[in-house]
Amino acid sequence: MPNRTRIKICGVGRVEDALVSARAGADAIGLVLHRAAARYVDPERAREILDALPPFVTPVGLFVDAPADEVKHTAAALGLRHVQLHGHEDPDCVAELRGLIVLKAIRVARESFRAELDVWRRAIASGQLSNLRGIVLETAANLPGGSGQANDWEFIRECQSQKLFDGLPAIIAAGGLTPETVGDVVRDLGPWAVDVSSGVEASKGIKSAERILAFIEAVRAAE
Repeated sequence: MPNRTRIKICGVGRVEDALVSARAGADAIGLVLHRAAARYVDPERAREILDALPPFVTPVGLFVDAPADEVKHTAAALGLRHVQLHGHEDPDCVAELRGLIVLKAIRVARESFRAELDVWRRAIASGQLSNLRGIVLETAANLPGGSGQANDWEFIRECQSQKLFDGLPAIIAAGGLTPETVGDVVRDLGPWAVDVSSGVEASKGIKSAERILAFIEAVRAAE
């Protein structure tokens, strides 16, 4: 049976956008908890969104180079079980977050990508990272997600053909995805999930109900 591609709508900053995402069929929403980010949501707004979220939609807190204790404290205060790390966090940081399900973003920079995958593969093989459940393939732009820049899909396909993702957890495709491009990515790569932020916005931080629906429909049509 073909894989049903999971869908995460990231950078959600309003209750109405969370509800639109859920009703359209998203599996997860992302809350940016990094203060310097354009789509940052403070704890009060995050609680409003979480309180309104219907069942069976997973909230994910996004952090960038935050100390492990801060991540754990914030996740506990908000009742989050899933966190996404978008900075330069290393395997030791992920190991410190036992008790949380971790997704780690890796930037697809041709000069460093293979070596970085090797670092994570070795750490996983050591048996210390059972809580690392997904690798987010993010654009090489030096930004914590939501840049709108398309990822290097040709290079990612090359890496996949060389089996460079073997030994890693679920692969999540991200980086400049839109309703117009996500279908090709799903067909070509068959990722476990896709992650979108700016590609379904009407303006920065404001989601478009029409684009969310179009994105999800494009994923389903490509499966």
